[in-house]
Amino acid sequence: MAYKSLGSITVSDIESHGITRESAATLHERLKEIIGVHGAGTPATWQHISSSILNPELPFSFHQMLYYGCYNDHGPDPPAWIPDPLVAYAVKSLDLEKGSAIAIDMPMHFNSVVIYLAIILAGYVVVSIADSFAASEISTRLKISKAKSIFTQDLIIRGEKSLPLYSRIVDAQSPMAIVIPTRVSEFSMKLRDGDLAWHDFLERANSLRGKEFIATEQPVETYTNILFSSGTTGDPKAIPWTNITPLKAAADAWCHMDIRKGDVVSWPTNLGWMMGPWLVYASLLNGASIALYNGSPLGSGFARFVQDAKVTMLGVIPSIVRSWRSANSTSGFDWSAIRCFGSTGEASNVDEYLWLMSRAHYKPIIEYCGGTEIGGGFVCGSLLQAQSLAAFSTPAMCSSLFILGDDGHPIPQNVPGIGELALGPLMLGASNTLLNSDHYGVYFKGMPLWNGKVLRRHGDVFERTAKGYYHAHGRADDTMNLGGIKVSSVEIERICNGADSNILETAAIGVPPSGGGPELLTIAVVFKNSNSTKEDLNRLRTSFNSAIQKKLNPLFRVSQVVPLPSLPRTASNKVMRRVLRQQLSEHNQSSKI
Repeated sequence: MAYKSLGSITVSDIESHGITRESAATLHERLKEIIGVHGAGTPATWQHISSSILNPELPFSFHQMLYYGCYNDHGPDPPAWIPDPLVAYAVKSLDLEKGSAIAIDMPMHFNSVVIYLAIILAGYVVVSIADSFAASEISTRLKISKAKSIFTQDLIIRGEKSLPLYSRIVDAQSPMAIVIPTRVSEFSMKLRDGDLAWHDFLERANSLRGKEFIATEQPVETYTNILFSSGTTGDPKAIPWTNITPLKAAADAWCHMDIRKGDVVSWPTNLGWMMGPWLVYASLLNGASIALYNGSPLGSGFARFVQDAKVTMLGVIPSIVRSWRSANSTSGFDWSAIRCFGSTGEASNVDEYLWLMSRAHYKPIIEYCGGTEIGGGFVCGSLLQAQSLAAFSTPAMCSSLFILGDDGHPIPQNVPGIGELALGPLMLGASNTLLNSDHYGVYFKGMPLWNGKVLRRHGDVFERTAKGYYHAHGRADDTMNLGGIKVSSVEIERICNGADSNILETAAIGVPPSGGGPELLTIAVVFKNSNSTKEDLNRLRTSFNSAIQKKLNPLFRVSQVVPLPSLPRTASNKVMRRVLRQQLSEHNQSSKI
């Protein structure tokens, strides 16, 4: 059947589809307006017709007339739907050089995910900054990455609390900021000169709305994202992700967690940590939807969200599970849609994870351990194997694991043992450079050979059991995981050393609690005057918490302060934090502290 071009359609033509003359005249007038702005046969024309003229109540034959009339001279493959490229066009309007870095510092909601993808689509590099960081930490990351602008929002809403975010960006002396108002369109403060409100930013591209955005094609090794991981020297390592990294994230999710088309994936995280971008790629590249909750995941509101969104794959960190169990936050909610859980970030506790499984009729928990520099995991669980609680059942796809013995060389693969973990050097998605450090020195220097190749350092202590499962035993170097956030001891010690004039030196370590689970931040203190009472230690713990939360991260909390006459050191005078950690763990087990 031949269709008229849009410009030739009359009111009578519209009437012939059973539409009243009055309605036909209104529809025809709107059609002429769209043609006048976008032409008579462009994808933008159809996009506006489909969104502002057509609806399911109008006869389908009328839909056909407008669709085929629009694409009368288009040729093969006319687009029926076009993604809205408004944010990508607006990013382009910043007129930055190709490959420039643009930061994101905000909670993970639909706007931040759209911004993340738009920056990459337009040929720029995302700089991921966690929304919990203090101004000094934000400033450090902006300087290392040489970010040209930053996306943020004025406030973070957590229940009844409003936490400032934009003011921290200003205190960090950021480049130009594009600021999203948290409460609809009203800002809680005046913007800095040169900064842009979100609405004004989008207005820059309004004239281009509906026109197809041509993605910037770049080589596979091109940087798309700069993330940060704490280094043992105190400076965060700047780790670039490339166009390969999304494939690693998607492959892990498909192979080990069975994320697939039709799934709904929820994992409380942030674009400032690797699991944020991982979640975007792991879900969308596998055809799944992402369920994003704007608020704290600790309360019953999140549990209801999991129920109402019919989440099929729920990701957690052990600290969240501990909070749920303690407060009974999940009681009364139906989690039967869940097919599996994922867990990462910290060591798990067997009883807490048995409790978690019981919330969803004993669906499996897939443990997942990796690193920012890997873009995913190196060891995990699998739905093809029996899963033991707080354990990993297999190396991740495309990864190989080696446990180093006391002699520094790998023990045989089928032999149980415990030691520092090393990785095979060839891994899909793994980093091969750092922006502010020597990649070879950090990951390969001093590592043993295996089949002629230098193994890759990771820094975790792992155990392989007689049945082939793997257990994590924390860090071998001077970093720790606090609430799923990797942080160096030096960063914390630098703050604690200045908290009281009676402090000679401190050592920060993460100590696992009795029974296992997430590490607890412990500060060992050597005093100039050693006559400190229990009340003094409690006051000092309060001072440490105040300083750390203000200067580093408000989510960190000191669990205990331990006075020592001196810190254990090596012959070269380096603090032996690993020895301290072992000693304090043994004390905790015997309840002598």
